[in-house]
Amino acid sequence: MTAPHTLRTGHLGTALGVQTTAPRLSWQLPAGATGQQAYRLTTDGGWDTGWVDSDRQLLVPYAGPPLVSGQRVTWQVQVRTDLGESPPSAPAWFETGLLWAEDWSAVWVEPGTMPTGPAGDRPAALLRVEFDVDAPVVVGRLHATAQGLYEAFLDGGRVGDAELTPGYTQYDARLQVQTHDVGPLAPGRHALAVVLADGWFRGQVGITRATDQWGDRTALLAQLHLTAADGSTVVVGTGADWRSSVGHVVAADLIAGERWDLTRRPAGWDAPGFDDTGWDAVAVVDHGYAGLVDSPAPPVRRVEELVPRSVTRLASGADVVDLGQNINGWLRLTDLGPAGTELTITHGEWLDGDGDVTVANLEPDLPFLPHRLPAGQVDAVVSAGVPGEVFEPRRTTHGFRYARVEGHPGPLTVDDVRGVVVHTDLRRTGWFTCSDPRLQALHDAAVWSFRDNACDIPTDCPHRERHGWTGDWQLFVPTAAFLYDVAGFSTKWLRDVAADQWPDGTVANVSPSPRHEGREGPIALLKGSAGWGDACVIVPWEIHRAHGDTDVLAENWPTMVRWLERAETMAREQRHPTRTGEPAPHERYLWDTGFHWGEWLEPGEGPGPMDAFVAADKGDVATAFLAHSAGLMARIAGIIGEDPTRWTALADGARDSWQREYVRGGRLVVDTQATHVRALAFDLVPADLRAAVADRLVELVREAGGHLGTGFLATPDLLPVLADAGHLGTAYEVLLADGEPGWMAMVDAGSTTVWERWDGVRPDGTPHESLNHYSKGAVVSFLHRYTAGISLLEPAYRRFRVAPRPGGGLTSASAAHECPYGRVESAWSLADGRFELTVVVPAGTSAEVVLPDGTTATAGPGTHTYACTHALEDVPR
Repeated sequence: MTAPHTLRTGHLGTALGVQTTAPRLSWQLPAGATGQQAYRLTTDGGWDTGWVDSDRQLLVPYAGPPLVSGQRVTWQVQVRTDLGESPPSAPAWFETGLLWAEDWSAVWVEPGTMPTGPAGDRPAALLRVEFDVDAPVVVGRLHATAQGLYEAFLDGGRVGDAELTPGYTQYDARLQVQTHDVGPLAPGRHALAVVLADGWFRGQVGITRATDQWGDRTALLAQLHLTAADGSTVVVGTGADWRSSVGHVVAADLIAGERWDLTRRPAGWDAPGFDDTGWDAVAVVDHGYAGLVDSPAPPVRRVEELVPRSVTRLASGADVVDLGQNINGWLRLTDLGPAGTELTITHGEWLDGDGDVTVANLEPDLPFLPHRLPAGQVDAVVSAGVPGEVFEPRRTTHGFRYARVEGHPGPLTVDDVRGVVVHTDLRRTGWFTCSDPRLQALHDAAVWSFRDNACDIPTDCPHRERHGWTGDWQLFVPTAAFLYDVAGFSTKWLRDVAADQWPDGTVANVSPSPRHEGREGPIALLKGSAGWGDACVIVPWEIHRAHGDTDVLAENWPTMVRWLERAETMAREQRHPTRTGEPAPHERYLWDTGFHWGEWLEPGEGPGPMDAFVAADKGDVATAFLAHSAGLMARIAGIIGEDPTRWTALADGARDSWQREYVRGGRLVVDTQATHVRALAFDLVPADLRAAVADRLVELVREAGGHLGTGFLATPDLLPVLADAGHLGTAYEVLLADGEPGWMAMVDAGSTTVWERWDGVRPDGTPHESLNHYSKGAVVSFLHRYTAGISLLEPAYRRFRVAPRPGGGLTSASAAHECPYGRVESAWSLADGRFELTVVVPAGTSAEVVLPDGTTATAGPGTHTYACTHALEDVPR
């Protein structure tokens, strides 16, 4: 019998610097085991649980001796299963960071002269200190954070591989601390140095380009712990002995871009022996240690490098780089030209008719903005002419496929440029392949769109706005949770959602929410929308389903309660001004007031005049989400030990109100695809009307020429409700429809990511707004759950179903998902009327297998094959 494996702490593989006294431990069972009967945890500190009779193997809390700061705990697990008693697992470890405020001896420092300039055009500060080490250091840890972005160097070498640290949080409440491994060190003189830039803290954020949202001054807090072989320690921290200046990073902004002047780089500034007597003394400030937290998510990293598909020199002398893929990240240039050469790099998603980079689609132009704003995304560098110079801006990111490089004296080649892909280093957990190249391209585009928008928070787009829109994440998180391990990533973000919640229960549109968009901001009235605020309920629920995490439900329960209480109160006490007469009894559950985005971006529909859009009655959408979220709350309450009665009654009341208001004579009053999809997906219509509602949805699809007519909220559910209602062929027809609105229009246009709008590139080739939004890419969940047929029945896939539903002319498809218990696989092929299926079931789980002919089977751990007869369906065109 083999040992348990894949040990994890929390939702991390490497857990360095955790700030909890009860880390949660998980493991996977030996191959072939049907289930766990007992486990035994041991640590190098002597903690031994003894044999615990339990089938629990996910997120088991550490309950050993109390932990202290900087403590590494090595742990192992044994299990008893139907196969017998296992040997101990290979060792795993976690290490705490600085757990308590009193563990900090370092103090906050600001640059002695604060870098200033116009918004988006401020230099980065350089900060440094030197120190001596008397004995060889075997363990070194740097604990660091900043108000701004920091990048640390030790003796001229970069510390760690995390980017954009300390990350993006609601800085008024939470500021992340990173713990970096910097050992060993030899005795002698050493230097600790930091580049400190604006970042989100005081740089431009959001579509309004608001600045100084959490402060107008940057600051650094860093503490270096060095431990010698004899156990003695040296602690070096930020304080009055640090020095500061400005140097070669003459501007750094996440949206505007980054500029270097390498002729101004102080040679050796980040190494020992540098003469900093002309530098300023730093200013010591008292920001305290409250709100310093770790992150349950992996950091942002440089995760991939792309060799350009081509570099083309234009008649203007500029070079256009085509990466062949729309990414989030930056260009790294290794040929900067002779001394004094100034290169300017403009990043965009599309080319104009002349083959040049266009950024017009990325320039914010909205009714509440005073004027059209620049797209940003422009980097620049002045060469010092030093051999080996490299330009790699690391205090900004861009969303782009193409880049125009201006100012180079000779043509650049593909050997001079690399595209660096930057995003949260999430563990890939889901894959899909099929026989249709266009569907495969769509799936790949959806994956890339998510990757490009997972930059410490789930953003809407990686360029024009970069906001953590709640609505985007709630509708995409089920898809994301199949493709990647987003449990820690979502947990981190949900803590910002909770911090951003207003006292009256309003959930902000975006989290982290800058002050400009808060309660006192100019667009405060555009907050609290149904389908957006409901993310505080839906996201924890989906993370619980995908990962079996009940703590995320309990932690977010107060936020959910305040949100639903707000909606319930608005429904009971307010009434849309267009309603007249005495309110009917059901109206106490009709949520038709407040601002709502509604279905948003339905094909051919625009919001129209902003005043009218804000005032419109969107009670059909809001009441639907009230019923849906209240129903989820009742289920969540039962899981975490709360009383579900109140939420069951609220869900029933809202559903009844929706039916009384929006169902007439067996038909829906709001005769749109989106409303019919929502009615079916949220179980809003009586059982005896479901077939009629589904039939009308099919009619609406036919009236649209076989195309979809949904916008933002209903699109993820469109194909599933069609398939579940017996209209699988129509679902595939919509999926594969040529032209817009539809997904194949994006694929056929050559897009490598998913567009914000269905008409993202107009017939004349003009791009329209963002070409990199993951929301409409949620359709690929249909490929996972219906085409390949993998869907969970119990949290974390402890029980799951494999029920492929071939269609659309596909002759083969496969999907795999690394669930918390192990790898799930479904792979089928169809030829000559014979359907063959292979299913892989991981240890500790079981599967219900349903073949297209209705044959069912139950499968335990292992690999299983099945076959039946099935005809290849024609593809409507």
